[in-house]
Amino acid sequence: MKIMFFDIDGTLMEDSSSHYMPESTPLALQKARRAGHLLYVNTGRPLCNVDEDVRCLGFDGYICGCGTYIECDGKELFYYPNPKTLCMEMVQLIRETGCSPLFEHRDAFFFDPQARELPFITMLRQTFRMQEKNIWRSTDDPDFRFDKFVIAYDGQSDMDTFRKGIAPHFTFIDRGEGFAELVPAACSKKTGMDFVLQYHHLDKADAYAIGDSLNDLPMFEGAGTSIAMGNGEKLIPYADYVTADLWHDGVYQAMEYFGFF
Repeated sequence: MKIMFFDIDGTLMEDSSSHYMPESTPLALQKARRAGHLLYVNTGRPLCNVDEDVRCLGFDGYICGCGTYIECDGKELFYYPNPKTLCMEMVQLIRETGCSPLFEHRDAFFFDPQARELPFITMLRQTFRMQEKNIWRSTDDPDFRFDKFVIAYDGQSDMDTFRKGIAPHFTFIDRGEGFAELVPAACSKKTGMDFVLQYHHLDKADAYAIGDSLNDLPMFEGAGTSIAMGNGEKLIPYADYVTADLWHDGVYQAMEYFGFF
């Protein structure tokens, strides 16, 4: 038995409003499951942002929020919540350093009406609104907490102070173009994979990871075989194998090459 871990955006489907996916991708997943292999999503998205267009593909489980949440066959196996005090400390730090946040919880997104709102965060909010997600949850809500968060920043943001403030608690993942992802130091796409491999009594050699961007590097570290999509230019130098891009059946080609069906 083999196990494959999949990034979503840029790997399974376009990171766009259309969420385009080639017909070959669900076919490959179906063939691999029929052959008895395990398939997991491993994404930076929180659980509440893993929609039916992903769930309908029939995965065995999900690692969400960069390893902060794990489920298998609909059952929660692991969850890493941040203390409320730390969440509020980060809210204040972001306000003071002029960054623009989106806070991600497994059940909701939270925005901060007192923080700057840079164009990238505005765009995310508009995307969620079009997807009919609740965009009105706020850091002022009594139940506000987050599992991880993202920020937009620009030349007015005090990034030195921000990075010093988050350093004891969160890993800074630079996504480029003034966008960063902040993940609890104890969690990553790799720690999620380690947990799942132990749960299924599988070895690292049995694990394959496929992605397209630099936030998939921890996933590569947790896999015996790492696969970069052809559209993942920055990730390609770190991969054991480079498949075709998303639009030219990259997932199908990789799974066929490594004998998943």
